Amino acid sequence: MTQITVRPAKREELDRVNALRRMVNDLHVAGRPAHFKPGFGEPLKSHLFQQFDDPDRFGVLVALVDGEVAGFATVQYIHRPEGPYTLPLDFYHVEEFGVDAAHRRKGVATALTAYMKEDARARGFHRLDLDVWSFNDDALAFYEAAGFTTYRRYMELEV
Repeated sequence: MTQITVRPAKREELDRVNALRRMVNDLHVAGRPAHFKPGFGEPLKSHLFQQFDDPDRFGVLVALVDGEVAGFATVQYIHRPEGPYTLPLDFYHVEEFGVDAAHRRKGVATALTAYMKEDARARGFHRLDLDVWSFNDDALAFYEAAGFTTYRRYMELEV
């Protein structure tokens, strides 16, 4: 049986996480070429290291399958103050999420989600939040199966 372990990433694993992030970025470029930059330049690569170096605001998580990084999530700990229209809000935001194609549909994403739920609770958050592009049918299906629900929509009209 495959052993899946989820934990905070180690610095030496960030290059592998970036390889997975590139896979996710390529999916987004294909799905919304007018929105996302092709390639995976230095600003995207270094963004992960900046998040890793700011553990009070961000988390970088890895899912290991038999010791190999097979999936990842980057999360942000949001503490939004009260605004003119909104109450103060604290939430655990899933910024990026991905599983290596070779490890999909084997429980990796489910294990990552379970870890994030427990991590969020331990940090005093009462909800996870994420956004997903409408073209990403596989991600939509997974998130819905995992219990996420739609509470807001962004719409556009080309002119």
